[in-house]
Amino acid sequence: MVTYSVNFTGKKDMSAGKIQPPFLRSGDEVAIISPAYTIDEDKITDAVTILEGWGLKVHLGKNALKHDGPFAGTENERIQDIQAMTNSPDIKAVFCSRGGYGLLKIIDKIDFSALKRHPKWYIGYSDITILLVWLSERENLISVHAEMPLNYKNRETTPETLGSLHAALFGYLKPVKWSGEFFRPGSAIGEVTGGNLSLLYSLTGTPGEPETRRRILFIEDTDEYYYHLDRMLTSFNLTGKLRGLSALVSGGFTEMKDTKIPWGKSAEQIISAVTAGYNYPVFTGFPAGHLNDNRAIYIGRRAKIEMYGDEAIFSYI
Repeated sequence: MVTYSVNFTGKKDMSAGKIQPPFLRSGDEVAIISPAYTIDEDKITDAVTILEGWGLKVHLGKNALKHDGPFAGTENERIQDIQAMTNSPDIKAVFCSRGGYGLLKIIDKIDFSALKRHPKWYIGYSDITILLVWLSERENLISVHAEMPLNYKNRETTPETLGSLHAALFGYLKPVKWSGEFFRPGSAIGEVTGGNLSLLYSLTGTPGEPETRRRILFIEDTDEYYYHLDRMLTSFNLTGKLRGLSALVSGGFTEMKDTKIPWGKSAEQIISAVTAGYNYPVFTGFPAGHLNDNRAIYIGRRAKIEMYGDEAIFSYI
């Protein structure tokens, strides 16, 4: 069972040296762009209706509905949209319409220097992990790992999904209480990093590779083979990415696939086995990722996890 708990009011996270953009207010201008795969226009229309209902003025990237194979336009067109919305001092938040694939191909070609003068929120998950982690590591900017316009009107999307996104952006995000399989349960404090495991894996050796020591590492994934999960985590183990964590938190590992010869372990069992040599707490079942209940998470902000009986509470400090 997952519920909301105590109220949280955001503030600048000076202890971690990260820049937190101003919380949104009614009347603010925001943008929707498509930096990865293409999206149907009706999904954008639905998202605009919802965001306008929040009192926001929505601008659409000029290339957001284009097609170039599976992508929303050519690399240059997608770069143009990100750059334009990043440079604009009027845009207070940038919503990525969907994931898929594509940000890794263009992330190093974007100039984020304008964010030093006009920090803003970037929102997304899945392939957008590349952008969120890059901004955290390279630009010291806090962003929001959360649902995207592709699924705003999905009938199976929970009210808490969009409710937590609104709360994260407008400054009243509440802690999350949840239960799952917990290994070495205990309390933890640290800056939150992470996102989609496959995309974190693809950042290895790049300028955007995430620092994980003394941090709360969040991971999730979908449509992967169990042995792929084992391989990525084993690689993280060998490169030291799993060493010295404050805690490991896993969200949804959905639509996982098995090989002809069964792997014989669930995602949770794989995570437990790979991290068995460490003494930090490992929490599974967090409601975020490729799930109908996809709660908003601040990437780059300090958080704490506390145990209350068989449940854990995740909150920001």
